[in-house]
Amino acid sequence: MSEKNEGAAQRFIALEDTYGANNYLPLDVVLTRGKGVWVFDVDGNRYMDMLSSYSALNQGHCHPAIVRAMKRQAKRLALTSRAFRHDRLGPFYKEICGLLGYDTVLPMNSGAEAIETAIKAVRKWAYTVRGITEEKAGIIVCENNFHGRTVTIVGFSTEPRYKRGFGPFTPGFTAIPYGDADALEHAITPDTAGFMVEPVQGEGGIIIPPSGYLKAVREICDRHDVALIVDEIQTGLGRTGRMLAQDHDGIRADVTVVGKALSGGMYPVSAVCAKRDILGVFTPGDHGSTFGGNPLACAVARAALEALQKENMAENAREMGDYIKTRLSGLKSRLVKAVRGIGLLIGVELYPEAGGARRYCEALMQKRILCKETHEHVIRFAPPLIITKKEADWALERIREVLGR
Repeated sequence: MSEKNEGAAQRFIALEDTYGANNYLPLDVVLTRGKGVWVFDVDGNRYMDMLSSYSALNQGHCHPAIVRAMKRQAKRLALTSRAFRHDRLGPFYKEICGLLGYDTVLPMNSGAEAIETAIKAVRKWAYTVRGITEEKAGIIVCENNFHGRTVTIVGFSTEPRYKRGFGPFTPGFTAIPYGDADALEHAITPDTAGFMVEPVQGEGGIIIPPSGYLKAVREICDRHDVALIVDEIQTGLGRTGRMLAQDHDGIRADVTVVGKALSGGMYPVSAVCAKRDILGVFTPGDHGSTFGGNPLACAVARAALEALQKENMAENAREMGDYIKTRLSGLKSRLVKAVRGIGLLIGVELYPEAGGARRYCEALMQKRILCKETHEHVIRFAPPLIITKKEADWALERIREVLGR
């Protein structure tokens, strides 16, 4: 650490604490640079990123091809709004629809915006196509869900701390147990328009449903003419070892929401991919976004998708995920209750007596590994999909030093 930079972290932290809203509790590391799976703080220390900005950095930090695409497009044209057409939108539409197997797409910016878009589309589809009575369309969601932070979305959360102080909330949502296909069958009514589900509940603690769950709910939704909406914002684009997590069950949702890694972490880009009869209910003026589908976003997203495919990142996620999960499962520890995961989305659940996951994330930070707790007792490990076996072994040795007690 140089004398010049000594204490820099505390100065930056003090500025955040003085001027920023208190809506996050980050680890006290102040990062300034990143490359691949590595990040560097303002004091010159190197860390391995085992969170990937909640799966936004599947391609790693500052992927060279994405950076080049971003620079190139930023010099040409960044924004038109959707008042005018531009030459980057159509090619992006064609590529993402072809890759994910959809007829049509609507681009947005954040994941939460895309979820709101999916809700609007499915409700209007219910009224104009299904014939459900206006204002009656219901959407079934799962307990322990996490789909974003807007008032509508937190309103159908079952986590009290996400909702406290923010009501009144948008009506029209019913929550059922996650992973229970029979519960979905019993919850459907003639006014049910859609069922929204995460293939893996990431924020909920890396909760994986029973094998065949998505296949079962696909059949139920088909039988009742209910739109299946799958939130792949965290699980999609290679994270679980397949391009989409729903690919493990061999199904395709009526509506799939992607984001985060759609830009490789370089820019906010999200998209709602759907069957044409669902997104086709929108007419000019129904929905939109000034920045959604802008030229810079499209160029970045196309480069991000190309990198995922050319570098076989989903395959590496599957191989390295199996390796890391196996090694973690073999860890002899009185702290670890369970290890669960799919691909490079892995959760280590600690016994309550361990005193909460936060303290171990802080201890891992001291070992130069950055990860984050979720739902109090779970440590989430989700490195970029480019991680190598050598890098994984480096991390596993330090995890063993902290948790192997």
